[in-house]
Amino acid sequence: MNQTTNALERKIVNKTMIRILPFILILYIVAYLDRVNLGYAALQMNAELALSAEVFGLLSGIFFIGYFFFEVPSNMIMHKVGPKIWIARIMFTWGIVVILTGFAQTTTHLYILRFLLGVAEAGFFPGIILYLTYWFRARERGKATAVLLLALPIGGLLGAPLSTWILDNISWFNMSGWRWMFILEGIPALILGCLVIFYLTNRPANAKWLTQDEKDWLEGELNAERQLSMKVNKASKVDMLKDSKVWKLALLYFAAYTGIYGLSFWMPTIIKSLSVSATTNLEIGWLAMIPAVVGIPAILIVGWNADRTSAHKSHLLVCFLIAILGFIGCGFSNSVFMMVLMLAVTSAGLYGFTGCFFAYLTFFFTESTAPVGIALVNSFAALGGFVGPMILGSVAFTSGMFIIAGLLVIGSITLMTLKLVTERKEEKLKGVQVNVNQI
Repeated sequence: MNQTTNALERKIVNKTMIRILPFILILYIVAYLDRVNLGYAALQMNAELALSAEVFGLLSGIFFIGYFFFEVPSNMIMHKVGPKIWIARIMFTWGIVVILTGFAQTTTHLYILRFLLGVAEAGFFPGIILYLTYWFRARERGKATAVLLLALPIGGLLGAPLSTWILDNISWFNMSGWRWMFILEGIPALILGCLVIFYLTNRPANAKWLTQDEKDWLEGELNAERQLSMKVNKASKVDMLKDSKVWKLALLYFAAYTGIYGLSFWMPTIIKSLSVSATTNLEIGWLAMIPAVVGIPAILIVGWNADRTSAHKSHLLVCFLIAILGFIGCGFSNSVFMMVLMLAVTSAGLYGFTGCFFAYLTFFFTESTAPVGIALVNSFAALGGFVGPMILGSVAFTSGMFIIAGLLVIGSITLMTLKLVTERKEEKLKGVQVNVNQI
């Protein structure tokens, strides 16, 4: 009987992972590329439109202001209308805004469009994290979120050579390469938005690709975890907002977000500043791929091992320490080789953190508080996407690296203050899971 149950469990988990994870990974790769391709556009755009470092830093970060204000309501709407309709809407609107960015003529146009891109995309990532809770138990979410977060390094891996190749090789109708980069890279969001409507399934109960027995088993497992979560987490949104742990989680991710997006937007410019004048945009793109390559195994190893050991906090702390060392190393680097090496170390820490954090985050919410809680943590953390590029645009790169390293130290201390509280919670989770399995 137990062997039969285990075989059914493996079959259903594998089937849902194969059906859901590759598709949402593709969606997030496109989202990430459309969010950070401004950094590659800067190699041409800043000179053409006479943008200063301070202006570019603000342009990079203003996306996250729109994102901040609209993320929580967007996630609440998705919970009501269903994931596939709302995610399709998000993708249509952000694709249109990215394409329009290719026609911007002034700094004001860029400010408006980058803000609107944040508004359009708000709710996409926390919506996907919420969607994973509809399909995967706590014990699989580390693997699921690790696969999703692969979009960050893969987006860099694909985006670096693709974007810089467009810059150097496409100038149709006398339009600059950076304009065509936005236009061409905005089109996939429109195509995928159509596919979402037909491919995504809102809940297991709606899945035509599962048998009735498979639906019943999966819904039963997920409902058991929801009942457990109601016992160990705040059941109301008001109580959740009063819980200091939610704000500590937001601070943790704010620190990581500041580092990730500070580097995402400025990495091409940082590499170019240390390169010889003859270095082409495409060559800079190849160098920018190296940190992304390192990020792929970091996300997978940290996310999967955290699930295996149920030691999410210690994995997060180690990742922060690695990222801190990387940023300090970047601050002392004065050659392309050392800078790229230290960026790779930094990326290993930051990407490893993201691969584990979102599985950890979902342990703190019930089904009713998850739409608001996940979006709240992500939206406040997203302000780091505004702060990071602004730091590196307002001070020397060396000073900026040290400032971000200091912020990660604060994040590490905050994580350690969560330790005793969450350990007791995890003990409760494990205890109830044992009882459920015995039943």
